[in-house]
Amino acid sequence: MADVLDNPMGLDGFEFVEFASRERGVLEPVFRMLGFTHVARHRSKDVDLWRQGGINFIANYEQPSPAAYYTEEHGPGACGMGFRVKDAAAAYRRALALGAQPVAVPVGPMELNLPAIKGIGGAIVYLIDRYDEALSIYDIDFVYLDGVERHPPGCGFEVIDHLTHNVYRGRMDYWAKYYEHLFNFREIRYFDIKGEYTGLTSRAMTAPDGKIRIPLNEEAQGGKGQIEEYLMAYNGEGIQHIAFACDDLIAAWDKLKALGMRFMTPPPAAYYEMLDERLPGHGEPVEALKTRGILLDGSTTDGDPRLLLQIFSETLIGPIFFEFIQRKKDEGFGEGNFQALFESMERDQIRRGSLADAEGAS
Repeated sequence: MADVLDNPMGLDGFEFVEFASRERGVLEPVFRMLGFTHVARHRSKDVDLWRQGGINFIANYEQPSPAAYYTEEHGPGACGMGFRVKDAAAAYRRALALGAQPVAVPVGPMELNLPAIKGIGGAIVYLIDRYDEALSIYDIDFVYLDGVERHPPGCGFEVIDHLTHNVYRGRMDYWAKYYEHLFNFREIRYFDIKGEYTGLTSRAMTAPDGKIRIPLNEEAQGGKGQIEEYLMAYNGEGIQHIAFACDDLIAAWDKLKALGMRFMTPPPAAYYEMLDERLPGHGEPVEALKTRGILLDGSTTDGDPRLLLQIFSETLIGPIFFEFIQRKKDEGFGEGNFQALFESMERDQIRRGSLADAEGAS
């Protein structure tokens, strides 16, 4: 963990992502397909806890609630996220002193009062300081289901690696400064990606603890691209995708596929034919990657491979999709794959007809 002077909020990773839907039956099939298990129910609210490894998903159906209001505007989706902090009360006071907008989360009898502030697109950022195995927020506010393993291994994913937001064009600087000002995030990557018809810019922000990564995407000039399509479908800014990390992505892919996971259109065969040239001595099984559509990025300088394996789902909850990764000493975001990924997503837009006008005009 970074020095406390560099980490004034005492950040220590993601605690959970909160999802909301007006009715059941929308989120649950997706969670199961991702390898999550329903492990607990809230003591007094219509809220469920789903878990895989060390990843917690909150499914909120409570009416009325901030989550319900969010769903009215955006439809089913990710309405909040929890940041682990050393001292939630102190972090909350500091955030308000720096201009953060408080969010009042209803609290029932004998329940924890979780301090929260307004984030991108009105989503909630919770500040959580009870996350030890001995006593967590779930041990107080939830009841675990009988006969269910509390930390099911699922498909082998252990942590949330990063959580990417799409924002309106011209707003990326505003939200980057939000994370810089309140949490002392720093920009670690900047991308300018162009496809045949569209483009985007992306700024990867990381917290001083090194565990919370929040890339921000905005549409390039001209519009009609993937970010604008998301903003229209979601009725505003919000979480575009959530990335899970594991130790064996090939094995995790096989488990996801067996659960019915739908993956994004794979890159062309030429992508794999060029891997040895782009990453000489990478040592990965190219044919196994190719048959699964897994992307490979990183570097092999001085015979020391530093690699990132990654693959993406189709959109599964509204316009939200998921990313599955394995890090082998590479701490990037698949920069070398961004172009291939972007072009793959653009081809999907063309297939669905949302870029038909641009294609016809070319």
